[in-house]
Amino acid sequence: MSTINAADVMKLRNMTDRPMMECKKVLTEAGGDFQKAMDELRKRNSNIAAGKADREAAEGRVFVAISPDHSKAAILELRCESAPVTKANEIAEWLLKADKLPASVDELNAAPFEGKHTIKDRIEELIGLIRENMKVARFAVLQNGPFGSYVHYDGTVGVLLQLQGDKANAKEEVLKEIAMHITACQTKYALRDHIPAEVLAKEKEIAEAQAKETGKPEKVLAMIVESKLKTWVSENVLLEQKFVKDNTKTIADILSPMKLNVVGFKRFKVGELS
Repeated sequence: MSTINAADVMKLRNMTDRPMMECKKVLTEAGGDFQKAMDELRKRNSNIAAGKADREAAEGRVFVAISPDHSKAAILELRCESAPVTKANEIAEWLLKADKLPASVDELNAAPFEGKHTIKDRIEELIGLIRENMKVARFAVLQNGPFGSYVHYDGTVGVLLQLQGDKANAKEEVLKEIAMHITACQTKYALRDHIPAEVLAKEKEIAEAQAKETGKPEKVLAMIVESKLKTWVSENVLLEQKFVKDNTKTIADILSPMKLNVVGFKRFKVGELS
């Protein structure tokens, strides 16, 4: 049997906001498997707020750059010891101009920046200026817009939204507000089709367990499960979410006048593991 210590129990409590004794019991029954423990707690309580386990203590900034013609856009996370304002946005700008995109952070670090200097050299120059360690944690480059973006005022979270359609129809401020919506709502998926089959199956399993707890007749349970899944999708899929600034409209309603289709988005939050 796995040994469950106080630190493990506290971690699960912080992830789920459940009582310590309940967390200890469920974690013990799950053999120390945090995901199994979280799923079991959600089955027992439909209102549980399960936080992310894939976080690490870190400071840094998120940067977004979009080419003027919206043919390319980049989002980048820079980690550092504290949270200084740096010129790291120039690295995101470099990604827009690169003839060959790096396939990894290591390739990005080795890429030529100016003359004989590499991206790594430029970062080391910044380290020398502020006397702190820093590194590129992750990045993404998207091709073919239009794009919308938002970076929170403190730089710790940013979103790059990619759409498809006539760029002339794209309203920059509206796309920024949708990117802001993704930031605020911690949206998981752009489209219903983007939900992995295993995730949907797990949500159905949880909904079925919650439905049985109601004690309703068997013929009613299927409707309860369907309703719960529909609610979950509306809370986690961008196009089906209620717009945070006007809950009488969905994001699909907001985009409809511009005749733009959502392709996807990248949401980077400092401290989350990619």
